[in-house]
Amino acid sequence: MFPGQPGLSVVIIGAGLAGSACARALVQAGCSVQVLDKARGAGGRLATRRLEWLDTQGVQHRVRLDHGAPAITAQGVEFRKFLDGAMRAGRTTPWQPALAAGSRPLDDAALYLPQPDMPELCRWLLRGIATTWLQAVTCLRRGPQGWQVDVAGSTLPGRFDAVVLALPPAQAAALLAPHRGDWAQRAALALMQPCWTLLGVAHPPASEPDWQVARPEKGLLSWVIRNHAKPGRGAAAGQAHWVVHARAGWSRRHIEQPADWVQAQLQFALSDWLDEPVYWRHAVVHRWRYAVPQPFSAVPTRHGWWDACLGLGVCGDFLGGGGAEGAWLSAQSLSEEMAQSAARGCAAPEAGLPQHAAA
Repeated sequence: MFPGQPGLSVVIIGAGLAGSACARALVQAGCSVQVLDKARGAGGRLATRRLEWLDTQGVQHRVRLDHGAPAITAQGVEFRKFLDGAMRAGRTTPWQPALAAGSRPLDDAALYLPQPDMPELCRWLLRGIATTWLQAVTCLRRGPQGWQVDVAGSTLPGRFDAVVLALPPAQAAALLAPHRGDWAQRAALALMQPCWTLLGVAHPPASEPDWQVARPEKGLLSWVIRNHAKPGRGAAAGQAHWVVHARAGWSRRHIEQPADWVQAQLQFALSDWLDEPVYWRHAVVHRWRYAVPQPFSAVPTRHGWWDACLGLGVCGDFLGGGGAEGAWLSAQSLSEEMAQSAARGCAAPEAGLPQHAAA
């Protein structure tokens, strides 16, 4: 079973940037690819959420707010080339946000915003590729005829030559355990930081700020984003759109708190940081259990795990160094390894981690 040969079938579980980029690379290598995700659509943490509410006059309103990654950070040359190609296709735009006074500086990297929303980059990568949504995978079974995938007590039709897991490591670990216990252990140790996020619509402040993004030095807030001030977003008259991310430590300590308690805490923190009240029209909170990977000890030289004999692979930002760029790098590494395995032949994997995963 060697992906990269025409006609071989691969199922990818997870449609964030890692899964979407891996799917595109494998299709270009001649594979037949199907992508599954438990969400309603592509994107993962490149996320934009639709809010709907009725005002006091009974009028329904709809807005879309970027409640996952605030933007895509690009440091490496290859990832910048990829994003520049997406920009030429109209899927991204560069962004140099104006920072609020006293903010922590942004990293020394280029920023890009997918257009018209954050998931668009993944949708663009998945164009023409078979996708199935709202399918939470519960079990992977491998037999003489290939892999089968179970979801919610039933088995999806068809068998696959290879499976790629593009999931947060804690979720990948459970599916890996029956097939590669060593990988499952490594994935379980790759901790991800959580993040509580407040998003909503408020009345505009008395004086319109001259900044787009704030990164407070102190307190529980990590990012404060005027979402309507981002390129390609905007807001209707009489609306200000806020997205506020809590710090990882605070989110971890309060990860199981009720949503209404978290919302009240974040709303108070925003008003306190702005030093003026915020008059909300509609707001919600979102709990990201797996937002940002902690530094991963012994990061592999090649940022993907691939067992050619089993036809089993893993990619994700926790292997690639974090962030959207880490997810993309991991996908490229894995897809290249899968394609090259046809030329190398199938050798039994060494005890413990495969060589490239233990590097």
